[in-house]
Amino acid sequence: MSLRRFLAVLTARNLEFVRDRSTLIWNIAFPIMLIVGFALIFGNANPVFKVGILSELDAYVSQPQITRSEQVGTVPYASQEQALAALRRHQIHLVLDVDQRLYWINETSREGQVLEELLAWQDPEYRRRLIGGFEVRYVDWAMPGVLAMNIMFACLFGVGYVLVRYRKNGVLKRLHATPLSTLEFLGAHMASRLLLVMAVSACLLAGAIWALDIVMIGSYLNLAVVGLLGTLCLISLGLLIAARSRSEELTGGLINFSTWPMIFLSGAWFSIEGAPYWLQLLAELLPLTHMVEAARMIMLDAASLAEVSYHLSVLVVMTVLFLSLGVLLFNWESDHR
Repeated sequence: MSLRRFLAVLTARNLEFVRDRSTLIWNIAFPIMLIVGFALIFGNANPVFKVGILSELDAYVSQPQITRSEQVGTVPYASQEQALAALRRHQIHLVLDVDQRLYWINETSREGQVLEELLAWQDPEYRRRLIGGFEVRYVDWAMPGVLAMNIMFACLFGVGYVLVRYRKNGVLKRLHATPLSTLEFLGAHMASRLLLVMAVSACLLAGAIWALDIVMIGSYLNLAVVGLLGTLCLISLGLLIAARSRSEELTGGLINFSTWPMIFLSGAWFSIEGAPYWLQLLAELLPLTHMVEAARMIMLDAASLAEVSYHLSVLVVMTVLFLSLGVLLFNWESDHR
């Protein structure tokens, strides 16, 4: 090994990195953005207990004593049905109807029993309602997120990096000289990735059901529809990211910029119920949020396609938007001739 050649290559690579201003700025800005994001989301201590609040009036005017503790987090619900569904699955530990002075508790929840004792001591005027429901294990709750994240990484990196590498190595330029049209090339590329991702996801789900006894109450066909639309949406996003880029470093940065918010805000690993309202609005703009939520409703609540139609509609709109922009901006070569 020649030290001179080693140092020459090392110097050239460092100069290439420094001269690529977009990549340099991104590598400095992204860690700062990540730290700020963690500080906003996890800056305060997470509450030990979660209480669902039902109130048509201002709940803060007659706020129950139990909700004033730093150890108790509150989650507002628009309907009693949604709140009780979360209580049955142990996602929250108590439901309070502030207007009617009622509370619901899951008979199998230990945390709910603790909250009930505190409520009886601090606000004895509340009347008790008891419901049942099975406890959903964390692995059951997180499995839709695991499947969706696997699809996300396979689509964004599988499409983005491949197209950039083809463009950088001149493969796209040579293909462009053939009768192959843009739609034919992109269509074949997307179809190949779609088949591969769906096959791998099906194997992953089958293995999880066999090895971990994952809860699957809903229809496999409905789940496949959600997976198909989610995969198409994320493939289209990968195409948009790599539509014109020739730098693998920049493409990697853009993919990270897309994936990290989805990892933390989509609800894949933890629920963001009770998070600041602006953060929940931001999560609604992420395709993974709708994919995870729809898959979770089907797997754990046996939801029909009609019941998850909102999430499916958002995925369709995002797919059309990403795909249209990706095809419009796609360049066989690079912007620098």
